[in-house]
Amino acid sequence: MSTYKRTTKYFKPYIPKILLALTFMLIVGAATAMAAYLVKPLLDDIFTNGDENMLRLLPMMILGVFFVKGLFQYLQVVIMRSIGQEVIMKIRNELYERYLSLSVRYFSDNATGVLMSRITNDVMLMQQALPATVSIIGQAITVIGLAVVAFYRDATLAFIAFFVFPISIMPVVKFGKKLRRYSKSGQEKMGDLSTILQETFSGVRIVKAFAMEDYEKERFGKENHRYYRIFKKIIKVDAMTTPVMEFIGALGIVAVIYYGGMRVIESHQTPDTPYTTGTFFSFITALIMMYEPIKKMSKVNNSIQQALAAAGRVFEVIDTKPEITDKENALGEFSFADNIAFKDVRFSYEPGEEVLTGTNFVVPKGEVAAFVGSSGAGKTTLVNLIPRFYDVISGAILIDNVDIRDMKVKTLRSEIGMVTQDTFLFNDTIRNNIAYGVPVDENAVIAAANAANAHKFIMEFPDGYNTMIGERGVKISGGQRQRLAIARALLKNPPILILDEATSALDTESEYLVQQALSNLIKDRTTFVIAHRLSTVQNADTIYVLDRGKIVESGKHDELLANSTIYKKLYDMQFR
Repeated sequence: MSTYKRTTKYFKPYIPKILLALTFMLIVGAATAMAAYLVKPLLDDIFTNGDENMLRLLPMMILGVFFVKGLFQYLQVVIMRSIGQEVIMKIRNELYERYLSLSVRYFSDNATGVLMSRITNDVMLMQQALPATVSIIGQAITVIGLAVVAFYRDATLAFIAFFVFPISIMPVVKFGKKLRRYSKSGQEKMGDLSTILQETFSGVRIVKAFAMEDYEKERFGKENHRYYRIFKKIIKVDAMTTPVMEFIGALGIVAVIYYGGMRVIESHQTPDTPYTTGTFFSFITALIMMYEPIKKMSKVNNSIQQALAAAGRVFEVIDTKPEITDKENALGEFSFADNIAFKDVRFSYEPGEEVLTGTNFVVPKGEVAAFVGSSGAGKTTLVNLIPRFYDVISGAILIDNVDIRDMKVKTLRSEIGMVTQDTFLFNDTIRNNIAYGVPVDENAVIAAANAANAHKFIMEFPDGYNTMIGERGVKISGGQRQRLAIARALLKNPPILILDEATSALDTESEYLVQQALSNLIKDRTTFVIAHRLSTVQNADTIYVLDRGKIVESGKHDELLANSTIYKKLYDMQFR
């Protein structure tokens, strides 16, 4: 119920429209009841007594009843479905905003496909919650109207029929619980399918390069079959609802037909106690028409159970607290003036497995600090702590003696630019990728592209800066992607710069062009450089050597080459 109440809160702003839809449902229910009521005069007055006036009047009345019913049924469906779509939009926006507020760790711990499934499939299912409830109310109104007609025509028969109704509720409740459980499992499996699709589409070149199409087919086929098996259970439960309801309803109808038939026969034999055929058929029509809304109510209950299962998964994300947050009274402005210092910084991704163990160093403003070491030494982790992608376990990172945790996250990150080995570009124009995060200024974009050695190749495209570069920049080369990333960082013009393996995946010519662009980028900036190629960091002001999460050596290139053990070993391995 708590999940259900929370879901319906999204519909509160639409209460006036919902009340209007309920009013239309009342009219639909009344029209349906009127249709059943008119069966008695139709049979008795026209077909039994041959009343010509009623023959002229009743067909027009029936036509009017069904016109009114159809009109208001159309209006209430349009209103409720429109509300449902607006609510979907709001929930999807809220979920997306929550995703953006969560830390990098959350995305490392959860598969992309699962996250995508929650914002697409699960949110879509959630829209059924309140419209389905309103539909139940509408069907209940229709049932009540028809029940009034039934009791008015024959109270005894009505009591016999309605004795069956509580029995019919039991399977609806039982099937609803099962459907909710199966629906949740099905949504989880759909997330697994989405994950496989996302990985396959993103890594299609690797799949084809290793001729792994058959393996991926088999992997997808297994998950797809698991989803099929769960969905088959949902189909069975859903399909069982109608036959069970029909059979229980048939028990009531059989009892009614037998008892009502006896009353009609007795009335023919005893004229003093009239019970016309029209009376009976008006009653039986109301009863039969009552079955359809009751059946719809059971179906709608199934939809509500699926919606609640989806809502639970969506609220699980919305309730996740961001790991990286602003402190109360955090600094909204700061001007970097002196240095950046790591003070006894410790960090671990998992408890008991420290990646950085007591790291200490100071980088003065305007200097270039390079970090080298074997894979797994903690270099990338170290620089990821500066923009607070993660928070330190103990110790502190200080900018001008101010702990970065005392600054607003947005303020801190606005002062930092990043260029990484795995450059991410959006499926957009070259111009918009360079100007990402800053107002578009054509002259500034071109100036940044020139400084990044990118303007020349950009103008070689037919559409120039309007060229669409495809998902992750797939339509341009690796060196071109890196230069666009550098242009993006140049346009942002941050005082602090992080370069994480920015040239390691490039050929010699591309590396030369990128190195020139990087030289322009690092001028007058405090720069943190991670590089496996030692040739790219030989001119750094200070080179820090990391080993197993600790800085074990530091100095300039010539000093380390003469006095260091690890750095000299790395150098000899590359230049021997």
